[in-house]
Amino acid sequence: MEKENNIFFSVQEESELGLRLDKFLSLKTSFSRAQIQRFIKNGYVTSDDEILSPDYKVRLGDTFEIEIPEPEEASPKPQDIDIDIVYEDDDLLVLNKPAGMVVHPGAGVYDGTLVNALLYHCRDSLSGIGGVKRPGIVHRIDKETSGLLVVAKNDFTHLGLASQFEKHSIERTYYAFVYGVPNPLDGIIEGNIGRSKYDRKKMALLTSGGKEAVTHYKVVEAFQNFASEVRCQLETGRTHQIRVHLSSKGHHLIGDKLYTASDKTSLKIPLDLKTYINTFPRQALHAATLGFIHPRTGENLSFKADFPLDLQELYQKLHNTLY
Repeated sequence: MEKENNIFFSVQEESELGLRLDKFLSLKTSFSRAQIQRFIKNGYVTSDDEILSPDYKVRLGDTFEIEIPEPEEASPKPQDIDIDIVYEDDDLLVLNKPAGMVVHPGAGVYDGTLVNALLYHCRDSLSGIGGVKRPGIVHRIDKETSGLLVVAKNDFTHLGLASQFEKHSIERTYYAFVYGVPNPLDGIIEGNIGRSKYDRKKMALLTSGGKEAVTHYKVVEAFQNFASEVRCQLETGRTHQIRVHLSSKGHHLIGDKLYTASDKTSLKIPLDLKTYINTFPRQALHAATLGFIHPRTGENLSFKADFPLDLQELYQKLHNTLY
């Protein structure tokens, strides 16, 4: 019997013919190949009610059904941490992440993350992602970046949102405060981004390899010649993309301790602001707008988050230098 959240995939392209079933489904979904193999072996993947093996070679016209299994409990523990929910329904939520909060537990960070907070907030409204009762983190923003994130509560929504990110149809606008004033005042920065060969903590523009990255930028306001507010719209969403792209043009983000400007002596920063700007405690970057199509309802959703207090103060101090 068909369930509401069961997912169907058909073989429609000649390039897909002959692929192993586990590879085909891992390419079509956000599940890893190992997760797909577990689903297949546990009988959650069928074709015309027939249970197949992971090495089944797919054929044109084949249709496969994935039954989403009952979720297991997540290993991160729920924690009662305040989060700013902008929108929420049965399938997803949009939140305004504060600077300083890590999105997901990882090396050296085991609690106090956004995922811990979401597990507490959502409780039984999570129907699971990949067979585990956890929120679906479709995209991330850096620890020190503030702003909007969308989170899925179930696999159906997670897959729908992931598909939109893959097609670059998500609307995302960031605002950055940078050293200097980009020239020209608006344009496109392109260049593949991958792990730096010289510093594994950094990402870098690569002449070969890496992933395509495209950033549209526009200077919103220039503060004399020493700093500017820049609006960035992303076609792609690579790790540290805005920080890498703007740095590649010589315009490092104020407060960015990783991608630091090697020489700021040529910038005539007012003396009363120099220490404040050069010691700003986090990268001055904010995810201000987010727009997407709701995977279940088809509704166009759009959200906006104002600057948090620290960026409001930074803007005001910079703006005051013009008068």
